Amino acid sequence: MGLVRVAATACLAAFALACKTPVGVTFEDPRKVHRELTANVLSSGRPSERSYQFLQRAGLRKAYDDDPAGTLAQIHAGLGARGDHRRLSALSELSFHHCVKSGDRRYCGAAAVYGYALLFPEGDEERLDPSDPRHRLAFDIYNRGLTEAIPRLEGHHVAVEGRRYELPFGTLDVAFDDTELIWAGHRLGPFLAAADLGVRGLMNRYRHPGIGAPLSAEVGPEVETVPVEAERLLPGLRTPVTAFLRIEAPRAALKSGSVRARLEIFAPAEALTVAIDGRDVPIEYETTAPFAEALGDSAFWDFELRGFFRGAFRPFTVAATAATEVVTTAVVGTEPVELQTEDEGLLFLAPYRRGKIPLVLVHGTASSPGRWADLVNELANERVIWERYQIWLFLYNTGNPVAYSGGLLRKALSDAVEQLDPAGTDVGLRSMIVMGHSQGGLLTKMTVVESGDAFWRVLSTRPLEELELSVPVRDALQRSLFIHPLAFVKRVIFLCTPHGGSYLASFSITGLLKDLIALPTNLTQISTELVLQNQDALVERSLTRLPTSLDNMTPGNPFLKALAGLPIAPAVTAHSIIAVRGDGPLSSGSDGVVRYESAHIESVESELVVKSSHSAQANPATIREVQRILLEHAAAPSAPLARLDEAPR
Repeated sequence: MGLVRVAATACLAAFALACKTPVGVTFEDPRKVHRELTANVLSSGRPSERSYQFLQRAGLRKAYDDDPAGTLAQIHAGLGARGDHRRLSALSELSFHHCVKSGDRRYCGAAAVYGYALLFPEGDEERLDPSDPRHRLAFDIYNRGLTEAIPRLEGHHVAVEGRRYELPFGTLDVAFDDTELIWAGHRLGPFLAAADLGVRGLMNRYRHPGIGAPLSAEVGPEVETVPVEAERLLPGLRTPVTAFLRIEAPRAALKSGSVRARLEIFAPAEALTVAIDGRDVPIEYETTAPFAEALGDSAFWDFELRGFFRGAFRPFTVAATAATEVVTTAVVGTEPVELQTEDEGLLFLAPYRRGKIPLVLVHGTASSPGRWADLVNELANERVIWERYQIWLFLYNTGNPVAYSGGLLRKALSDAVEQLDPAGTDVGLRSMIVMGHSQGGLLTKMTVVESGDAFWRVLSTRPLEELELSVPVRDALQRSLFIHPLAFVKRVIFLCTPHGGSYLASFSITGLLKDLIALPTNLTQISTELVLQNQDALVERSLTRLPTSLDNMTPGNPFLKALAGLPIAPAVTAHSIIAVRGDGPLSSGSDGVVRYESAHIESVESELVVKSSHSAQANPATIREVQRILLEHAAAPSAPLARLDEAPR
């Protein structure tokens, strides 16, 4: 018997050890545990554990699976006049979940209302702690719920308007003041929801968290006198805006079934926060998608080669086609308007803001401002830089003589400064930074040097006033060849700039390209008057036409040597960013277009060598260096403080 008892005891012990207890733990991958705890309807397509917990406690888990609409109505009926955060949170997330699964947009509107009521309780009612996961989720569901509730129009556009919306438990009456769509003298629209847009071709996508439905808005046709601050806006510009639905007494409205609200539209230049129940709440903006949308539809890409081979500076269309021969207008919204005159190629990405420092970007040969896309996207999303700087783009035909294009840049900047600040009181405007890539760097240098007659002596043996020239030709030569430092340019950045020329410009294939470059009518007139009427005054008597930009950038070119010999004005700070491929010695390095020895100059405060090809605008090291320089410039004792209260409306 003793042996039997021992055997039986041993069997029972073994059985007990082999069986799992009803409650216990297992060892799991921490990432799996985290995913289970933090998943929600937006990140995983299924409700969060907190919403499922609410259903379980209420005995409604299976009911929700079988009849989500009926279950949501039952949960809604249990809402009190205040409190009950768990119920509100579950209603918000589960309503959005049902909206997505069923396609019934009424539930997305309901999700937004529930989320608003959870975030902004009335009176002295306790609010969710910011560390509570439901807090951020409520923001996100309000934003997405509002986005999805707005009706879609043809072409994926969304309707920004006042109207009555049906809700599962009643109605939502939205008031809207149509004047909210007027921005810088233009009517905004049509609109796209940023949530509907993917972004390609940029390193990073930026969305600044807060409240509201981020949209991309076309800057449409003029509806009133455009303020001078907005006269140079980029054609086809899109601007980020956010739709915010301000709900009146949300808890009482949920009980009554009659929700009243006001739709408000914000742009980043106007406000970064919105006051809700005495609190300043950040506004959620999507900045990258509107920028990428505008560039995707831009004529910049068509312009690059056309602007190189067709020397004439002609305005371009946003929707240019390969069959276009002579382009004379730009398109903003749906109406054709003149983009700019022959003498001006300055484009703004936002209306001019007093106190902000302009950063002017000048592209290189056979290129366009579109090549600055990554740099602009990164700078515009660096808060300190965005608050202190405004980005301007200079567009020019890159086959033209460098001196002529440099003259256009100087005139465009001078005209803008005079027009925007005739009294000369904007310190920010007069603390300008100009940055040029490749040929654009040569134009940039021409903003900060004193030429005397150094350029003229390359061309003529007699003074300008002694030549037989028409007034327009004389003025163009004066503007292009006799230059002084622009007093408002305080800093310049050279990127891959061929100060000593580009060795590619002397290749035989490049010589063929020079013959294909057609000068514009005004330059043809200059060439004709110089060659036919003043042949005996030319240094090079055999000259038959004006040089192209490729002529000017050939090593040893007299104009290029004259420009290289001019010192940068003492009051100007200069920086060089030089690209080099491979790991060989710098003395023999190049970026494939410009050798290091050509890009290197002594008279700069800093020089950074980046490992890159000639297209170094998007190189992360380039972007970091530009950010460093801008922060350094803004921190200088003489740097201005931006006046952010003067946004145009």
